[in-house]
Amino acid sequence: MSLVEQLLDHLEEGRLEKAKKEFEDFLSLGSDEEKYALAEQLMGLGFLNEAQQLYKDLLASYPDDGELIILMAETLIDMDKEEEAILYLDRILETDPDYPRALLLLADLYQMQGLYEVSEKKLLEACTLLPEEPVVHYALAEFYASEARYAEAVRDYEWLLDKGIETLGDTNIHGRLAEVLSAAGAFEDALHHYEHAMESRLETNTLFGYALTAYQAGFYKKAIGLFEELRELDPGYNPLYLYLGRAYEHEGMLKEALSSAEKGLREDEFNKELYHFAGKIAVKLGREETAEQYFQKALELDPGYLDAALSYNQLLLHEERYNEVAERTVKMEKEGDTDPQLYWNLAVSFRHLEEYSQALKYYGYAYNDLQNDPEFLEDYGYFLIEEGRREQAAGIFRRLLEEDSANDEWISLLERLEDGV
Repeated sequence: MSLVEQLLDHLEEGRLEKAKKEFEDFLSLGSDEEKYALAEQLMGLGFLNEAQQLYKDLLASYPDDGELIILMAETLIDMDKEEEAILYLDRILETDPDYPRALLLLADLYQMQGLYEVSEKKLLEACTLLPEEPVVHYALAEFYASEARYAEAVRDYEWLLDKGIETLGDTNIHGRLAEVLSAAGAFEDALHHYEHAMESRLETNTLFGYALTAYQAGFYKKAIGLFEELRELDPGYNPLYLYLGRAYEHEGMLKEALSSAEKGLREDEFNKELYHFAGKIAVKLGREETAEQYFQKALELDPGYLDAALSYNQLLLHEERYNEVAERTVKMEKEGDTDPQLYWNLAVSFRHLEEYSQALKYYGYAYNDLQNDPEFLEDYGYFLIEEGRREQAAGIFRRLLEEDSANDEWISLLERLEDGV
């Protein structure tokens, strides 16, 4: 049994003390070839300190060996010693065959540090040196995608596809291009590439992206079919249920939408968005008690969940439960959860509770942000008339008529206000 095999045997059998002693002997007795082979084995087993020690020993004899420097840098990166890795990589000469590989590693490291311009510069230099190297174009595409520079990412992914390269390692290029096109809002182009990606391998994340892109493109029936396929493939893929429910909603299939939400909640009982969605669909189905339970559950999970709070308020206002709206919303305000729509809810509640000074206060708060909302302005204007604030109300209706000058009701009302009738 060779020294390398003997040492590895001790490690695999957990004889760490013996392994440590033999490793120390190996540093002085092992040949350079054996040290190189052992370092690779130790890297794979996770013994990074020992691998680093071996590479350091080898670099003392071969200080300009680009491949050794790369291996040392990769070991340091795995040890979270990025700065040291950069120092080693900067040692590689431009004439070294491993120089482009060093540039790719440096690009990754600088991107991790937030030095995006430096990272891009390294990648472009690598591309200049190896203009036909697929790995370089893929690295550029991934960099641009991560920086939301979608047009440039698309260019490099398409370069790969034009060269007939549809997979690189475990990555499907059609799938990555589809993701980038979808993120850029080019949904129909993305669908084309998702179809190609699905031809080669059925993979849950890709299938979800395909379904989501179909949904975003407005192809709701297609999205439903794809989300249902994903649900059959992996019922525990929780993000699908909300979008499947929304797709059903767009198709007017409200019972199916609620069922999708409820199935999703059986998979993930802490999903506040699904509780909120289920509540909204229950309202549309006229199941108001059920809706209230779902809204309450969403707010139990997150008391500051504004969308759920507003939906719950709308339900309570519809049921004329003004005291409850006022109590809940004042409590949210005290806890720092403020929003113009919440202020409007409070104003309406206090108006019906005949607490007019409070109503006026909250209409005023809401006006700061909702002064371009015709529905709010009309409600506010009528309240001002009720309060005898005719001049202020006239100003509100003038503002409304700037947006809809043909509204006969507002025209007539403003004339009466201005005439003092």
